Amino acid sequence: MARVKGAMMTRKRRNATLKLAKGYWGSKSKHFKMAKQQVMKSGNYAFTGRKLKKRDFRRLWISRLSAAVAPYGLNYSKFMNGVKKAGIDLNRKSLSEMAINDTAAFAAVVEAAKAALN
Repeated sequence: MARVKGAMMTRKRRNATLKLAKGYWGSKSKHFKMAKQQVMKSGNYAFTGRKLKKRDFRRLWISRLSAAVAPYGLNYSKFMNGVKKAGIDLNRKSLSEMAINDTAAFAAVVEAAKAALN
């Protein structure tokens, strides 16, 4: 039986890692050992970033809604409580977009939430 050497697959694997490390500064994009470490660390940063993105957007929507309901004499928590009690099934993202783009519809939602609180 013929002897199989792993040079081709090793080179392929290394090239894949170096391709991911393209654009990194200095040796991190040239030397496999350093590139491998940095690609792993970059992957961890990307994973964490995807989780933080969700958190940051939710904070943004809440801030927008808080600012949008202030002129109606409500704060954010009372508004959301009224929305739930009124049976309005809209999430924070759509309420936030509605507050920016469709103020008349948002005003109607606020009035419905106010009525549900009383």
